[in-house]
Amino acid sequence: MKINIQDTFNKELPADPITENYVRQVENACFSFVTPVKTANPEILHVSPEMLENLGLSLEDAQSEEFKNIFTGNEVLPNTQPYAMCYGGHQFGNWAGQLGDGRAVNLTEIVHNNQRWAIQLKGAGKTPYSRTADGLAVLRSSIREYLCSEAMFYLGVPTTRALSLALSGDEVLRDMLYNGHPAYEKGAIVSRIAPSFLRFGNYQILAARKDVQTLKTLTDYTIKHFYPELGEPSKESYLQFFRKVAENSLKMIIHWQRIGFVHGVMNTDNMSILGLTIDYGPYGWLEGYDYGWTPNTTDSQHKRYRYGNQPNIVLWNLYQLANALFLLINEAEGLEKILADFGTNFEIQYLNMMRSKIGLFTQNENDQKLIQELENNLHLTETDMTIFYRNLSQFQKEKPEEGLKIITVAFYNSIEEFPKISEAWNNWFNQYSLRLQLETITNTERAEKMNSVNPKYVLRNYMAQLAIDAADKGNYSLIDELFNLLKNPYSEQENMTKWFAKRPEWARNKVGCSMLSCSS
Repeated sequence: MKINIQDTFNKELPADPITENYVRQVENACFSFVTPVKTANPEILHVSPEMLENLGLSLEDAQSEEFKNIFTGNEVLPNTQPYAMCYGGHQFGNWAGQLGDGRAVNLTEIVHNNQRWAIQLKGAGKTPYSRTADGLAVLRSSIREYLCSEAMFYLGVPTTRALSLALSGDEVLRDMLYNGHPAYEKGAIVSRIAPSFLRFGNYQILAARKDVQTLKTLTDYTIKHFYPELGEPSKESYLQFFRKVAENSLKMIIHWQRIGFVHGVMNTDNMSILGLTIDYGPYGWLEGYDYGWTPNTTDSQHKRYRYGNQPNIVLWNLYQLANALFLLINEAEGLEKILADFGTNFEIQYLNMMRSKIGLFTQNENDQKLIQELENNLHLTETDMTIFYRNLSQFQKEKPEEGLKIITVAFYNSIEEFPKISEAWNNWFNQYSLRLQLETITNTERAEKMNSVNPKYVLRNYMAQLAIDAADKGNYSLIDELFNLLKNPYSEQENMTKWFAKRPEWARNKVGCSMLSCSS
């Protein structure tokens, strides 16, 4: 198995001088050297062919004993030094101090086809940042992460990727709902891949400790490898670095809102410096369209990370990163301008994104009102977001009276007894029809464009749970079925239409299908 190893993070940045692996505060360092824990009986369950290719590996490589051992932490690649990152973060709005890679070990970086990839194992054992935890992961959460990171990529959302899903052969004790009833579950390991796993929290922890020298070293490293167009380190390049991070984060959040994705735990340590979706824990897709929905049990009271609040949280998180970078810039004006621009740019990009979802490709002064009324209607009764937007492409602008019939299948309950809901929808379709008359494209052309931004298939929580339940019994075929389904989320896939369906009633309140914990 030959790969082009070119480590930078653990060669160019300051390391923790202590090499023993015990929980501690790590200062004046960006990482600690850590060896993954060996597992009892590892077994590779699934591998992403595309990610193999991206790393310069073959299917034959993936079937080797060497691959299995390396990507389950049982063997260290020659000439590499695995490590865990040091970072802090705001969790649910409160500064949590040092956090770090508590159950992730970075194996190495490789370069293939001029693209740099960092390889990380999640669930590879304790690190100095594990606090009171064991550093392990269970099959349940690992399936969710493996499937979702690849599904998000094919949806066109900036994301970390996944190479492999494996069983460790060990049993792991987890209290899934934090209710005092822990149980043993199958241990698992996901191999996560990204150009970098740097988070806002990597910079925050250094700023919080007033370690300006290491903060500068880390920021210079980041610009050099990931934003090289910004040039040599200077006050101006640090400011432009922050602007780039804000722009990439905005692009990411627009995509989340477009597809109805709710991250569930948008702490600053879960915010990628590259604007990638990172750390798939208690995520979910909107089923009933609801600005107030969060999939995270830990967030059920205050709903800080609810769907409708995600753009505000990205901005709040950017404020925290700005506070950290201020130590390098020492001027607030430029940072404040970038933060103000974020709000303005969000409004513009959100409106354009929503236009594309409903098939508007020109601009009209009344579009914002039309979209606001649509979103109001979507809240009138529980309405499946994915099915609604996908079916809307079937609307014929000459037949507004048929609009309601097209979308009825997206309602979770009959609206026959609620004439005001029907009236609201009929009024909206009449306005929508008039607006579409101003577009020059045909109904067929519009449908094709709408279907390229409104997915037919997303990884609903009940689908992931079905794969988890089957895997717990040793049947991994559903993992493969969903993996392949979600590689083409915008295609009709006529033999897969069973997955184009509302959440089943049995899943409404089922653990893993409605609400999830941070260990999910």
